Amino acid sequence: MIDGLQTWWLMPLVAGLLLAVSAGPLGSFVVWRRMAFFGDTLAHGALLGITFGVLTDLDPTLALVVGSASLALILLPLQLASRLSADTLLGIVSHGTLAIGLVALSLADGIRVDLMGYLFGDLLAINEGHVYWLLGSTAITLTLVLCFWNSLLAVTVSPELARIEGRPVLLLDLMLILLLAMTVALAMKVVGILLISALLIMPPAAAHALSKGPRQMAAIASVVGIVSVLLGMWASFRWDTPAGPSIVVTAMLLFVVSLTFRRKR
Repeated sequence: MIDGLQTWWLMPLVAGLLLAVSAGPLGSFVVWRRMAFFGDTLAHGALLGITFGVLTDLDPTLALVVGSASLALILLPLQLASRLSADTLLGIVSHGTLAIGLVALSLADGIRVDLMGYLFGDLLAINEGHVYWLLGSTAITLTLVLCFWNSLLAVTVSPELARIEGRPVLLLDLMLILLLAMTVALAMKVVGILLISALLIMPPAAAHALSKGPRQMAAIASVVGIVSVLLGMWASFRWDTPAGPSIVVTAMLLFVVSLTFRRKR
């Protein structure tokens, strides 16, 4: 009985909680920097990683991480060099890479990929290996964010002033983007390509009304994410709804509740 329970809900639950913990601080920086569309772009680009993994028989999770990280490394200099606005450039890259990935998968003869699982997530299908990936990702993310918190915050508030203070602005931006790419890639199995940005921005948005400072907001965002995972998975089992979307719906409801606190303040 215990083994059956572990198979059905323990691994998905641990995976969801680990993702919520790391998405809290990362999502806070996404909200502060107005990078919500950036997360969507990385998620769409990760589909190319899936295609590459399928064609080369590479581990799917590793292929996702490599695909997202590669796109992140391309996007950063592109944004600095392009004369287009950031949202226009991200829109072109986001939808372009998604279309290329779908076309490439359709041309791969004899290869079947669960596109619905990647588009909307398949949390209950997560295995022990993916949990280990999330554990490593969460540990790396929390360690680096805590170590470079002041510098990341300074660059977020004013890149020019941070540069004058001697902080490595470009390296800090690169670190944050790579952490975001890794988290987005691993989150695809939990909430899917189409809902990743929601999991990144809704908990910090809800935490904003309950916090008195940036550090507190990041911590509360993780707590809101954890509550969203717990209640979302409970709702999924209770009413037989998709786990990933159920978690996002719960996060949205928590955000709506937070608006009440904001009005009272």
